[in-house]
Amino acid sequence: MHVWVDADACPRPITDILLRAAERRGLALTLVANHSLSVPPLPNVRSVRVPAGFDAADQPIEHAVAAGDLVITADIPLAAAVVAKGALALNPRGTLYTRANIGECLAMRDMQDEMRSSGVVSGGPTAFHQRDRQAFAGQLDRLLRIVAEDDGTRVQAMLDGEELGPLVFRPVVAVVEEQIHRLAE
Repeated sequence: MHVWVDADACPRPITDILLRAAERRGLALTLVANHSLSVPPLPNVRSVRVPAGFDAADQPIEHAVAAGDLVITADIPLAAAVVAKGALALNPRGTLYTRANIGECLAMRDMQDEMRSSGVVSGGPTAFHQRDRQAFAGQLDRLLRIVAEDDGTRVQAMLDGEELGPLVFRPVVAVVEEQIHRLAE
């Protein structure tokens, strides 16, 4: 398994977690960003700098990812592309994108984009909190354990949304309720 990181918008605590996991487990880790990144001198960790531009890191990741790889991204269209290729996609807040939920996530993203452009909602996602960091760390650990023990069937079940267990997935209702609460403030 190769871990790819859309590092342009990845919170530093998440990058730190991934670097520690790469060091401890020997994971192949590639951070892709449109700015210079400082990475430890490990043979299994590298950074790739891409030209500046909107979603510039997405194309190299989408092109290089293979089935069974893991992509860390908050970019839902990128997540949809890598899930379609048979890779896992994990949000920095701990949400696993699957074939079963990616359509709903895309629809919610589009709806929120329309609400922002019409002025109904302003701003982006909520601030990154310690609970998000913990959710991500727990999810990453769980995924890495499953992949290490897997014969290929559990990862496919996860991609199909059949093995969600304690995964952090906020249904559309929770996201809409959060938007309504933010509007009421």
